[in-house]
Amino acid sequence: MHHWRRDLVELAALFTAVAVADVVANLVGHGPDGPGLLAVSAAALIATAGFHVWWSRRHGHAPPTGDTDARPPSPEGQAGPSELPGGVAEESTLWRMRTTVKDAPGSLAALCTALAEHSVDILSLQTHPLGDDTVDEFLLRAPGALAAADITRAVARAGGSGTWIERADAHDLVDAPTRVLGLATRTALDAAELPLALRQLLGRCTIRSLPATTPGGGRGPQAVPVEGVLEDTVMRLRAPEGGVITVERPYLPFTPTEFARARALVELDARLGPRVPRGHDVLTLPEGNAITVRRADTGDLAAAKAMHERCSARTLGMRYHGPVGDADRYLNHLLSPRFGRTLAVQTPSGRIVGLGHLLWDGDETEVALLVEDQWQRRGIGGELLGRLVAMAVEAGCESVYAVTQSSNTGMVAAMRGLGLPLDYQIEEGTLVITARLDAAARSGAEPSFEGSGVRIVRD
Repeated sequence: MHHWRRDLVELAALFTAVAVADVVANLVGHGPDGPGLLAVSAAALIATAGFHVWWSRRHGHAPPTGDTDARPPSPEGQAGPSELPGGVAEESTLWRMRTTVKDAPGSLAALCTALAEHSVDILSLQTHPLGDDTVDEFLLRAPGALAAADITRAVARAGGSGTWIERADAHDLVDAPTRVLGLATRTALDAAELPLALRQLLGRCTIRSLPATTPGGGRGPQAVPVEGVLEDTVMRLRAPEGGVITVERPYLPFTPTEFARARALVELDARLGPRVPRGHDVLTLPEGNAITVRRADTGDLAAAKAMHERCSARTLGMRYHGPVGDADRYLNHLLSPRFGRTLAVQTPSGRIVGLGHLLWDGDETEVALLVEDQWQRRGIGGELLGRLVAMAVEAGCESVYAVTQSSNTGMVAAMRGLGLPLDYQIEEGTLVITARLDAAARSGAEPSFEGSGVRIVRD
């Protein structure tokens, strides 16, 4: 609304200036008082320019970093009604905002005053010193009718620059030390939690774990020093196995404080070493056979390779989309908790007959299944997939995708069995199925196993 009104005023001023210039040119060319008219025109031009400068400062453009829509509006993002003067209730909205100010007395007070003038309540504040400047990070509760652009304009007039804002939710109400301790606890219990903990610590970002050597035996990424590397919007940290963890966030530079927190989480993970929770479920198949579903890691490498040897070339080709002789090369990466979570299906004799992988792929999440030939079409794939999706929901993932072949009817049926909205993309025989984890998937329901009894056994 403000933008089109300002543009209309400036356009009208432009046409007026052209009309006045035409009149003046006619008078100067045909009248005896040409020099005087020129002087009057110059004075009018100076006055017009001064008015335009005043108007631009009074109604200037909002900072380019408005609401990023990183978190879509949701019931959790609404802070509930707030009481206004006169007893009138108005819905309020939670916002996370970050802005840079000069490290000088009174700069923070000016920001707080500007926010208070718009009835914005400051729920929490963190400061990140940067030499001559300070990055202030706020959790705000604002009137529901107040747009992000209005907040950023008020902050800009109060001296804030590089302002970034996005919707928050109730989870952000936890103070920073408590949140960091909670993330450290999750990381300590499960090595697969590290990428998720970093993402929750740093906000919307892309995290990639690159091994020291590629699955084919090639050279991995360039090593980084023990203390890591911080380069504006990218940080690189040394992974415990010698690889590299790269964290990238567009447009919003990392602060030294954020870098130190991320490095502390990675160091904790490295000191504790590979680890996965040891609980497992015993399931009874429809025909009466009992199987165990549990978390797997690199300690299961030999058993997983033995399962590969029992699988047909067609089954391996459906899973790995390449030469079946290269299948074993990927197992060490797939079983590592650094790159995701793996579920194994095991018989009473200890033989692994199925594997399900949930892989962190940058800011996306992939699911993949492999079931030994003679154990297929018994519901094992659907059970694994349901559990992997439940893990993805718990981890806060917005969607999961599976890469398969259009002829793989078993995988297609398993994805359809999730009961979630699906998107399909087919290119040269390769089928990518994406399941969107909407509100129905986030209801907290446990995955079911049709026709079976389930007994949970905890270590």
